[in-house]
Amino acid sequence: MENILSESGILTVGILVFDEVEVLDFCGPFEVFSVAGMLEGEPKTRVYNIAQTDRLVKARGGFLVQPHYTFENHPLLDLLVVPGGWGTRREIDNPVLMEWLAKVTAQTKLNSSVCTGSFLLGKLGLYDGLKVTTHWASLDRMAETFPKVAVQRDVRWVDEGKIVSSAGISAGIDMSLHLVERIFGRDTALATARQMEYNWVEN
Repeated sequence: MENILSESGILTVGILVFDEVEVLDFCGPFEVFSVAGMLEGEPKTRVYNIAQTDRLVKARGGFLVQPHYTFENHPLLDLLVVPGGWGTRREIDNPVLMEWLAKVTAQTKLNSSVCTGSFLLGKLGLYDGLKVTTHWASLDRMAETFPKVAVQRDVRWVDEGKIVSSAGISAGIDMSLHLVERIFGRDTALATARQMEYNWVEN
């Protein structure tokens, strides 16, 4: 197990949300980390959706999300999850969001991307010289956009230590279970998958 927990012993997870974010990209990890934290009675995790402002976020398909916190008032994070979706094509040119990402990723102990969320972290140079994956339909675009990264194909996730990436949508659940295993141990990860009735696909 890996000790990245705050002094309280609770894992604080922040999940970025923005308009046109892919629903399962953020809801899947939210479910994994919240379930993992509730398995043994006393909460072991706090999971928050974080947006640029406190207005409702309109995710893919018109799914409405009320963020817990904004860029200005969220608590310190141990782990950041950056989801993907069509909205990443706009947000990659959003200076407020990118400045926030640069600040937060420098402070967190672990950073992760789901699907095309990898493009946002890639623009910060966080994957330079490392292996990375993304949604299958964006692998070539990732390789063209970021020639310094080693794009991995036909994998569910890639773990490069402080930064972890997953393929698209449901693969974010598999990656999150992998992170639960890193932080809380394999028994907790397996129990989380069982509680979710989810068939965990490992690399």
